Amino acid sequence: MSKTATLLLYVLFLQVFYCATAQDYQHVDAVIQLYPERFDTPEDLSRFISRDFETDDDKVRAMYSWMIKNIAYDPDEYKMFNFKFKNYRERNQKEEKTRKSIIERTLQKGVAVCEGYAMLLERLCELQGIPNYLVRGDIKTNFDDIGRPFRTVHMWNVIVIDGRSFLFDATWGAGKYRDKFIKEPNYFYYKTPPELLIKNHYPAQYEDALLNEQLSRELFAAWPLILVDQMPLDAIETPASGIIDSQAVMGDIMFSLKIPITTQISYSYGFEKMVVSSEEINGMTTFKVPLELGQRQLLIYFDDKPALGYKIK
Repeated sequence: MSKTATLLLYVLFLQVFYCATAQDYQHVDAVIQLYPERFDTPEDLSRFISRDFETDDDKVRAMYSWMIKNIAYDPDEYKMFNFKFKNYRERNQKEEKTRKSIIERTLQKGVAVCEGYAMLLERLCELQGIPNYLVRGDIKTNFDDIGRPFRTVHMWNVIVIDGRSFLFDATWGAGKYRDKFIKEPNYFYYKTPPELLIKNHYPAQYEDALLNEQLSRELFAAWPLILVDQMPLDAIETPASGIIDSQAVMGDIMFSLKIPITTQISYSYGFEKMVVSSEEINGMTTFKVPLELGQRQLLIYFDDKPALGYKIK
């Protein structure tokens, strides 16, 4: 079987997997709708979950579902906690006290940053005896993230269910932040396949990526913004780097994708969107975008939805 055919089968499998998963969890999501929007402590929420669900799989689904429906991202929460310390003993004491405060504030106020989401999910799993741990690492969300040095700026979770480790990011599952929180509960960041999460989540300890192949921090920094959830990394043949050298481009930027794109393709340098013509042969899509000198950012759209982002130097 060709590599392109294998890739197409993989994407199809993911689509079927997500549909089947959503169907299996309908009863869990329906029960969660009846829960209060606020709780005083994680123990209070955990008692509801113990009452209504038996399997670890259903319990974790209930935790995630409740969180993404009831907690809003608010960057002002970073100002609420003091992480300064004089020595390591004070740091350990302060971290545990701060963790408890963050979790309770998240439940009581319904707002959090990534630490609130991840620590609450961690604590709920602990109360149910479900193995799990926090993951700290870097993320790619905007043009400025392309090519910059590695930074530990985000937190998400690994949870072990029936002996298998899965990746979760309830922060991103709750919605988006664009000057204000946009509530968009989704389950893409529930048991996200490692091959897809690595596009925009790189852990400080690489084994937490749950991948067999090694991908360096430098490679993570260099590749483009990939804004289509189910587009794997190897779908982009050219330009593979997220930084386009304007001195090396002769008039047009050539794009080659190892997947068929049947929707309209357009581009923007930050202003008007322009439609381009594309060609699809044997599952490979090619198109070109005219380089505009002096521009610094290029965004490619599939059917008017942001798909790929590049820096231009």
